[in-house]
Amino acid sequence: MLGQINAVANVAVRDLGRARAFYQNTLGLSEVEHMGDEVSVLKSGDTVINVYRSDYAGTNKATSVTWAVGDRIDGLVNELRSKGVAFEHYDMPDVRLEGDVHVFGDLRVAWFKDPDGNILNLINQ
Repeated sequence: MLGQINAVANVAVRDLGRARAFYQNTLGLSEVEHMGDEVSVLKSGDTVINVYRSDYAGTNKATSVTWAVGDRIDGLVNELRSKGVAFEHYDMPDVRLEGDVHVFGDLRVAWFKDPDGNILNLINQ
């Protein structure tokens, strides 16, 4: 039923202005709609991400948004690092770390946080 329809990620933030700067200037997303100090709709590929102001911002301890970037992962990690993004390093069984990229066999993943602590990642799929 919903398998043919794009889904939208929703990311809660405390300071919408600071979040907009991060998502636009650091990550390179473009704003397609803005609703005052409450919501910014940002284009990412063929989908959008709703970044909205919430008192519950940063309380999610799981990944909020994943970008499937294929073999561009290492270059994107380097580019984001050059823009000041700090990557997370997690200790997981049967996973090795190559720089800031976690390697699970053929799977490569890099996690980082937005200014409110929302966990985002890049994956080589």
